[in-house]
Amino acid sequence: MCGIVGYLGGREAEPILLEGLHRLEYRGYDSAGIAVAHRGKARVTKAAVRVGELRELVGKGTGARVGIAHTRWATHGEPTDANAHPHLDAGGRIAVVHNGIIENAEQLRAKLVADGVEFASDTDTEALAHLVAAALPTSAGLEDAVRAALRGVEGAYGLVVLDVRNPGELVVARNGSPIVLGIGDAEMFVASDVAALVRYTQRVVYLDDGELATITTDDYRTSTLQAHRTAKEPTIVDVAEDDYQLGEFTDFMRKEMHEQPEAVHRALLGRLEERFATARLGGIGLDAHALRSVRRVKFLGCGSAYYAGQLGANLVEELARLPADAEPASEFRYRNPVVDPDTLYVAVSQSGETADTLAAVQELGRKGGRVIGVVNVVGSAIARECGSGVFLHAGPEVSVASTKAVTNMSVCFAMLALLLGRMRDLSVANGRRIVTALADLPARIAEVLAAEEEIAEAARRFGAARHMFFIGRVRGWPVAREGAQKLKEISYVHAEAYQAAELKHGPLALIDERMPSVVLVPDDDLLTKNIGTIEQIKARGGPVLAVSNAELPGGLADVVLRVPRTEPELDPILFAIPLQLFAYHLATHLGRDIDKPRNLAKSVTVE
Repeated sequence: MCGIVGYLGGREAEPILLEGLHRLEYRGYDSAGIAVAHRGKARVTKAAVRVGELRELVGKGTGARVGIAHTRWATHGEPTDANAHPHLDAGGRIAVVHNGIIENAEQLRAKLVADGVEFASDTDTEALAHLVAAALPTSAGLEDAVRAALRGVEGAYGLVVLDVRNPGELVVARNGSPIVLGIGDAEMFVASDVAALVRYTQRVVYLDDGELATITTDDYRTSTLQAHRTAKEPTIVDVAEDDYQLGEFTDFMRKEMHEQPEAVHRALLGRLEERFATARLGGIGLDAHALRSVRRVKFLGCGSAYYAGQLGANLVEELARLPADAEPASEFRYRNPVVDPDTLYVAVSQSGETADTLAAVQELGRKGGRVIGVVNVVGSAIARECGSGVFLHAGPEVSVASTKAVTNMSVCFAMLALLLGRMRDLSVANGRRIVTALADLPARIAEVLAAEEEIAEAARRFGAARHMFFIGRVRGWPVAREGAQKLKEISYVHAEAYQAAELKHGPLALIDERMPSVVLVPDDDLLTKNIGTIEQIKARGGPVLAVSNAELPGGLADVVLRVPRTEPELDPILFAIPLQLFAYHLATHLGRDIDKPRNLAKSVTVE
């Protein structure tokens, strides 16, 4: 969601801050701004504009050596110039940038107004600037003032505070919203995402919830909200600046779709055990005895991660013959769940910072649940909270619409299902069948990507549609949900997913010549039934796009997209790829902003 950048060092701050904001544009935002300390005063430039326009507003810059910057995704208050960050206190001394939501903002605001403070915005963040300023006179310094202010704050925050009268330090705090320090050579960086840092350093320090940091040009110290010092050593992030470059592509979503063969290869590397026809997932931290004691598996995620979890649950039931299901993490955290000690909970998140999934992990921790994380970002909050799990190895994903990370989630779930299955009743022959098919996936995905122009033509053919159905049965159901999700989020075309057998229980009433259906037709035991579903749709005048690896009767569907063959259990992984390309090319046909769809953000770190 919102993006934070801070800099303190010997170089001019404005260019570094603006470049950092540019690297964070993929997170989604509606306004942007920077504040620097210049000659004892705050120079603030902010507006409801894109970063490129903000760069023009900043102009030549001041030569300041310290500053903070922000891209905002509106929560409290509309996206206006006044509501853009950074925010100042009434005296213009304290500048604050903030990600998250202050839940008691109205109470804090009312108290400040009663004390005579006049607000310049509708945001919850501005209250933080006034609170810090009010605490300064009775505090030992900026860190103590920030600590005093935060003791009265309820909610989520990742924030950076600048005192323009003391430009030699920045104070940073985290509670529920990611913040990372970048350690340079006689310079320090702050960001909400390492994407803003990797051009300058790969040495980083991740803050934990309830932790503060004070940074100077050549040092940092961390402590808790209760003023207890903490020891945080820098780690090296395995990310390069080139990972955030478009190269030959015009947008990141297409680049990341074409990176999927290599991404899946990395996910599989060293994890397939041919000799014993199983998978090696040492990161989950469970020995053979512990894995044998698992009686149920539950996947927890949000959006595409949830749909990937549904696919994973099907794989676990098929290969391991264990009961398994998936649930939105946002629901799990609020429904007072019964936590079973014999259940393995799998928390899934590309960023590793998804607020609802992190809260679900913390709830499981409080109730003694056994939980592993499946994430794409080493050092992320969910990875640290779980302490064990599976790293996706998808590489940095910039586009809001997830592609390669979701595919790698499904591949990792297939390996988990294989591991659990081989510890139970899955035979060596069947284990080898799955191992071989997994190893072959990168090549099969490349085959789908090679047919991109055919898929693009199909997308253009259906480009006038304003509503679409995505239809799947059993293995195809979570794929249909993910396909509808992709189309909605980047093309803004209304799409709904239905289980094939549910059509006749209501949705069939909507079928006519203006309602195309995308029907998933794998060559499995349900082929005849899926052909029957298409015939029902065609009988009512509905156009059909079939996605299939079977030989379908001529004229059955208006358009057929061919998918390479793999083992039936892994069909859903391959079937999802043409749906990504279909959504992409339909959105391109409609002229949408592919990487930054409206109202959405890459990392959802607030409710």
